Amino acid sequence: MSAQTIDSPAKKSGSKVLKQSFPVLEMTCAACAVSVESMLKNTKGVKAASVNYANQTALVEFDPATTQPTDLQQAVRSIGYDLVVDVEDPQRVKEEAQRKHYEEIKSRTIWSAVLSVPVVIIGMFFMEWKMGTYISMLLAAPVVFYFGQSFFVHAFKQARFGKANMDTLVALSTGIAFLFSLFNTIFPEFWHNRGVHAHVYYEAAAVVITFITLGKLLEERAKSKTSSAIKKLMGLQPKTVHARIDGVEMELPIASVKVGHIIIVRPGEKIPVDGVVTSGSSYVDESMISGEPVPVEKSPGQKVFAGTINQKGSFEFEAQKVGADTLLSQIIKMVQEAQGSKAPVQKLVDKIAGIFVPIVIGISILTFIVWMVIGGDDAFTHALLTSITVLVIACPCALGLATPTAIMVGVGKGAENNILIKDAESLELAHKVNAIILDKTGTITEGKPQVAAFEWLEGSENTDRLREILYALEKKSEHPLAEAVTSYLKGTAETQVESFESITGKGVKGTVNGITYYVGSKQFLEESNCMGCANLDAKAEQWKANANTVIWFADSRKVLAAIGIADRIKDSSKAAIEALQKKGIDVYMLTGDNEQTAHAVAKQVGLKHYKAEVLPSGKAEFIKQLQAEGKIVAMVGDGINDAHALAQADVSIALGKGTDIAMDVAKMTLITSDLQSIPKALNLSSKTVMGIRQNLFWAFIYNVIGIPIAAGVLYPINGFLLDPMIAGAAMALSSLSVVSNSLRLKFAKI
Repeated sequence: MSAQTIDSPAKKSGSKVLKQSFPVLEMTCAACAVSVESMLKNTKGVKAASVNYANQTALVEFDPATTQPTDLQQAVRSIGYDLVVDVEDPQRVKEEAQRKHYEEIKSRTIWSAVLSVPVVIIGMFFMEWKMGTYISMLLAAPVVFYFGQSFFVHAFKQARFGKANMDTLVALSTGIAFLFSLFNTIFPEFWHNRGVHAHVYYEAAAVVITFITLGKLLEERAKSKTSSAIKKLMGLQPKTVHARIDGVEMELPIASVKVGHIIIVRPGEKIPVDGVVTSGSSYVDESMISGEPVPVEKSPGQKVFAGTINQKGSFEFEAQKVGADTLLSQIIKMVQEAQGSKAPVQKLVDKIAGIFVPIVIGISILTFIVWMVIGGDDAFTHALLTSITVLVIACPCALGLATPTAIMVGVGKGAENNILIKDAESLELAHKVNAIILDKTGTITEGKPQVAAFEWLEGSENTDRLREILYALEKKSEHPLAEAVTSYLKGTAETQVESFESITGKGVKGTVNGITYYVGSKQFLEESNCMGCANLDAKAEQWKANANTVIWFADSRKVLAAIGIADRIKDSSKAAIEALQKKGIDVYMLTGDNEQTAHAVAKQVGLKHYKAEVLPSGKAEFIKQLQAEGKIVAMVGDGINDAHALAQADVSIALGKGTDIAMDVAKMTLITSDLQSIPKALNLSSKTVMGIRQNLFWAFIYNVIGIPIAAGVLYPINGFLLDPMIAGAAMALSSLSVVSNSLRLKFAKI
């Protein structure tokens, strides 16, 4: 759970509003989220509530002076759901509960199917077998009232508050069909005396429960592996730290660190809290903050941040922000809020069901009343048969399967094309995207500095020997760019360096055979009185214009070589960006890098819109601005620094070679890190949504035609009354048509 205090009008009267996120259990559809949200909003002391079905969380603003979390839990429990409160690790409790729920649904689906198959066989081929009726009753009873009990429990709890959902219709249709069949089994003479055959509909009741449970299993499977992004973010902070207190070094738990403590950081350690360096120097990998691959030099007076990783040097720093105030904690809080504050996406099937369910119940009741009035001698018989037939034929099996079957096929199709899709929401929404945000490092570029250009001074002699010296110096260097050079010179023989010195922030120097050599910045060489070279200077300026970092190699007299190091642009980036722009999508690049580099990269890939020197919170704010303009925004990133922006975006896409946290927050992951998979993902979304709409159309039109016939509108014309058995078969046929239509997506080209 995350909690924070926010300003509110109530604050003036001495009280505060608490904003807290709670995991919600037992939600099975978007309509459930609406019910939970409505219940929370009507609870005393609650100022606002937002329930996210996809994330299974509720973000609640309440007055702790009048309302406690247990009050919220009680309100939610009253309608059949649960809220996780007052535990140390609510995320773990939620994940465990969802895992158990998935296993329960899986077990119920399997056993329902096993018991339903013989009932269907008896109902279809051995209708006149008297003993078969009793066997069907015994097999269907556990399917309906044990494996399908959740439908009845939820329907009852919804009814207590005047609400109805898909569970209501399933419970009514299967319950009445079973009880009607039970009556006909025990008292068949009631109908025989009236000249009517005593039909039983056990197979309809059992098959309906099985199909609907299967649909729920398909949905749960997509959500069974919940995001562990927050847990991994928290794991970036070490459990203990080495601190110097009153001149004595001691190991402290992270929770005991206070502002003003001097913290000692050794090579390879994670920085535990935010602060300012007081002594020593090193390079720190801040890619989680800036997204940039090159570690940043840290010397006295410079800031360090929790969760970043020290490289080879050691230093001490004074703690300035601890606990919830650190930048890492702020990122965690921002990700939690961006994930939890999204309004739940109302799936089209649930919107239809919200109107459909009460209408069907009303039609069934109205049918019974009308037949009782105009039915003549057989009024009760016709009234009972037609009202039950309406409920049986209208059972939302096809409606319930329309979305999950299409989503399941769409997700499988995506996997075949290196697109991993985490949830249905993103797949349904992606086709509407009209703005895409791309991170630079690791997304448009490779994310790893490499030597892009190498130029020797004209007329240089014995370059093989000079390469050996450069390789030896860079191998001893701790600077991260030195790795790019040693990688470039890999295989070169290593020579002996007689003396070596690293000058922080400038470069390195060493002596070989009595001659001093230098590797570093141009300023470092000038300070060392090395003569420049106009030819190499011109080359260096060209490289800088192409987003290269330039380092220099010289001896005590003159410059010997210039080396351009760049984060290479991926081969697929330009083509992918062009394809997106041809779709009419606005493509933006946001990066923490400098303006010159950002401009050069944008120019090379044909981007019109870019922003440089953007922090993680700035990326999320930019997405919010676009969303406020009515844009549907997709964010593509690969680093921890992108986590907040990924959570804020309408559709979030991570690259498979990026961090685990980015992939956990994102709803889609591109396995290959090939940006050309993005247009494919959007096309897949478009085709999947088309399949869902077709499914819903057929499921809905089936009911539009079937319900009036079931109600007996044809009886005055030709004396036709639809048999509930035929209604059950029609229901099964509608389900088959929906599944078949979904399977067509397997062969579609994206």
